[in-house]
Amino acid sequence: MFDTWACSLADRALYPEEDPLRLGARNFPPQEYSQDACIPHLVSAQATRAPDGIALRHGQASLTYKELDQRANQLARLLQSLGVGSDVVVAIYLNRSVAMVVAALAILKAGGAYLPLDPSCPPDRLMFLLKDAQTRIVVTGPGLAGTLPVEPEHVVAIDPQGKMASDQPSDPVTTQVNAENLAYVIYTSGSTGQPKGVELTHRGLLNLVLWHQSAFQVGPHDRASQLAALGFDAAVWEIWPYLTAGASVQLADGVAVNEPVAVRDWLISQRITITFLPTPLAERVMALEWPTKPALRVMLTGADTLHHYPSRKLPFQLVNNYGPTECTVVATSGVVPPTPERSNRLPTIGRPIANTQIYILDEVMRRVPVGEPGEIYIGGKGLARGYRRRPDLTAEKFVPNPFSSDPEARLYRTGDLARYLPDEQIAFLGRVDEQIKIRGYRIEPAEIVKALDEHPAVGASTVVAREVEPGDKRLVAYFVPASNTQATHTELRTFMAGRVPEYMVPAIFVMLDSLPFNTNGKVDRAALPAPNPANTLRDSAFVAPRNPIEERLATMLASLLDLGQVSVEDNFFLLGGHSLLGTQLIARVRDAFDIELSLKSLFDAPTVSKLSAQIEALLLAKLEAMSEEEAQRLLSGTAASAAQ
Repeated sequence: MFDTWACSLADRALYPEEDPLRLGARNFPPQEYSQDACIPHLVSAQATRAPDGIALRHGQASLTYKELDQRANQLARLLQSLGVGSDVVVAIYLNRSVAMVVAALAILKAGGAYLPLDPSCPPDRLMFLLKDAQTRIVVTGPGLAGTLPVEPEHVVAIDPQGKMASDQPSDPVTTQVNAENLAYVIYTSGSTGQPKGVELTHRGLLNLVLWHQSAFQVGPHDRASQLAALGFDAAVWEIWPYLTAGASVQLADGVAVNEPVAVRDWLISQRITITFLPTPLAERVMALEWPTKPALRVMLTGADTLHHYPSRKLPFQLVNNYGPTECTVVATSGVVPPTPERSNRLPTIGRPIANTQIYILDEVMRRVPVGEPGEIYIGGKGLARGYRRRPDLTAEKFVPNPFSSDPEARLYRTGDLARYLPDEQIAFLGRVDEQIKIRGYRIEPAEIVKALDEHPAVGASTVVAREVEPGDKRLVAYFVPASNTQATHTELRTFMAGRVPEYMVPAIFVMLDSLPFNTNGKVDRAALPAPNPANTLRDSAFVAPRNPIEERLATMLASLLDLGQVSVEDNFFLLGGHSLLGTQLIARVRDAFDIELSLKSLFDAPTVSKLSAQIEALLLAKLEAMSEEEAQRLLSGTAASAAQ
């Protein structure tokens, strides 16, 4: 399988050919496919083959392949009448819905490229994305059009089922699209402090789709989950490989997509056969109890470092994947085998997918031997065209491929560190720069710093990620206050929430007299102090627990949030808590008090004092039925046991 080698003359001089494994750069041989096919054509073919098959399901709503194809054709005709054609970018401003998929397919049918916009994003960010992408047309829903921060030239409204108010023919649409045309544009965090738009082509998308269908034997019998926001490129992977294979895509409806138990139960109830979950969520879902024979046969994960191997009892296959947005979602993939808990090696990121080349190179772009660390460079059909309206950054990150005879071939410099292992698997090692990943999202700290420095109470700042436990990272903002100013934790979080997406809002703010610098004049991140009660910004004076329940809860929160102490008036979410941590807190409350709380309870009562009152109310009925000794034992248990 791995019989294609790429090797520079310098490599041949450094490493003898009779010892080829030392070169560590084996890749799949090329796989050929029709250059005439594209995603809209493949979906239409499914509509012809099985018109009554269910393409999309969202709660009680569903669309057959015939309905999906016809509604996309109608919208595509309208878009073409507005000037949409090759490389014209059209924004989608919709929440997860059937309409969201209809809109994306219609834009592709019209010959354009879609740009996903998250309605929950701050207005300033949405305004930047619309202007930077130079988008004239936005497809949205009737209730969302009025929330756009700018008024585009054309707003096209469709209902939640993808229907338009105006009548258009539903017969097939003629488009002139080739492999090099844009399919979609996704914005990622930028090191300059501004998001950058990645331009992905039909060539890369088709390569992803056909590899995926072959690797995981996708067919009409499959039911795939759609949990990611459309602006997260995992959504590309959750939709197109399945709609082009006649499978059914189940869009999450009313599911707490960050709550492991809710996600597991939804996957089971919807009889999902293939799912993608971001790494932190996947690890927690895998740790839950599963029925012996669920419909689920493959769980795909990626977007962060995988720290755990699956249990031998897990009734489905776990596949770890790696790939920057710039390489059409996935560049490497590998099945993660069950191993003993005390494995001395983290799961690998597998091997290159079809028509993708992975090189691990040193500082002067020479390939390193097997086992030696180097930077990952990616080549092949999946490479993006570049960054939208950023030729300088495109030239910096997409460099000529010295290992190819094709003068047009390029490599993408990922900034990721890895090494090849003797079994040809790739071990991921981290980053060579400051970029970080939180809950599956790629973040450039400079973008957060730029926004934070705009606050009048902030003189200078820097942002880092601190790992509380394997797989659980928190954003920590260190700042020097401006002269004669003062800010609270809530004030800074609220300020940031209006400028960056939720996942980029720091969980903790640490106030310093000055930032530490190294001899190169850069912030010395190794010298930044760990957050502690003395330097962490809070909203009010510390209020100690006043009863055994508050004491237990305060200890649980301090343990989960990696804080020295928690005031009974501190807000769980303003301290950096989120839904995933909230589910862990609820589990600890259940173990400590033998009661069931919902995640909504935590949103309604996010402080120790308020949540304690809820718990006390739920315990009253239990206490009435208990003896005095049992009740006392329940209320006076140690905080340490509750935090375990």
